[in-house]
Amino acid sequence: MASIGQIVEQTPSSEVLSRAQARAALVPDCMVEAKRIANTVIAGWHGRRKRGMGENFWQFRPYAEGESLSRIDWRRSARDDHTYVRDREWEAAHTVWLWADMSPSMMYRSTFAHVSKESRALVLMLALAEILARSGERIGCPGIMEPVSARNAAERLAAAIMHAPLTTGLPETSMIRGQSDIVLIGDFLDDADKVMERIAPLGRRGLRGHVVEIADPAEETFPYAGRTEFTDPETGEKLVSGRAEMIREDYQRAYLARREALGEALRRLGWSFVFHRTDHLASEALAAVHGYLSGMPAQKPGGLQSGGGMP
Repeated sequence: MASIGQIVEQTPSSEVLSRAQARAALVPDCMVEAKRIANTVIAGWHGRRKRGMGENFWQFRPYAEGESLSRIDWRRSARDDHTYVRDREWEAAHTVWLWADMSPSMMYRSTFAHVSKESRALVLMLALAEILARSGERIGCPGIMEPVSARNAAERLAAAIMHAPLTTGLPETSMIRGQSDIVLIGDFLDDADKVMERIAPLGRRGLRGHVVEIADPAEETFPYAGRTEFTDPETGEKLVSGRAEMIREDYQRAYLARREALGEALRRLGWSFVFHRTDHLASEALAAVHGYLSGMPAQKPGGLQSGGGMP
């Protein structure tokens, strides 16, 4: 049957240099797309929606005995028989670490998706940086960029990614101190136990985590039939199946079991989990992650799956 997906090296140079050049060429377009998606998602959301020190009005609420009289809003209170306090929105800066997997398996794109997993991961990471920077948060990327609080944090992160060395596996996090959030975006195709060996220590250190699993539709539906050659992009190992359709059910069962096990393990750790396919809207995954960062309660055991739609 015709090829369903492939990994394309853009230059004939060495593998590392080729991948670095491909990533650097990809980042500017991802930054443009990230800003567009961020503008869509951020509409109607302001700050982190908590009461505290700040300049922006949040809500009126009834006055509680013992509170300072200076906080009473007399104009609002004059409208009825109750006394009201004007609350302001919490605006304290918070550190959010963002990381996207750039390993070879992320470069996969099937004919059912318009973008590679790597491209979608970069867009989501940069869009999150754009939204969080507008809210005054400090943005960092483990091993690539120290946390900064700046309106152009997304652009600075994009520039840092373009010049960062290629790495595989989850990032080094020893530089992360104190209470922070960390967002990990990748395909997480290893066994759930192996992934959790790296993630669980982060949770025990007090990090509030959010995992976004990116998948190509072909990886979930397994649309292969007939004689098919599969190649592991990480190791180069090959597997030839004479009748690929015969292993579809077993594959899908194992694929879903791995995802469910990972989601359940993350839930027990107190982390959120979002599954996202590259043939779905990037804004849906972005909205889900931003909701968790803003304190939205977890949805269901195993995490939240972003919705469907055209990319």
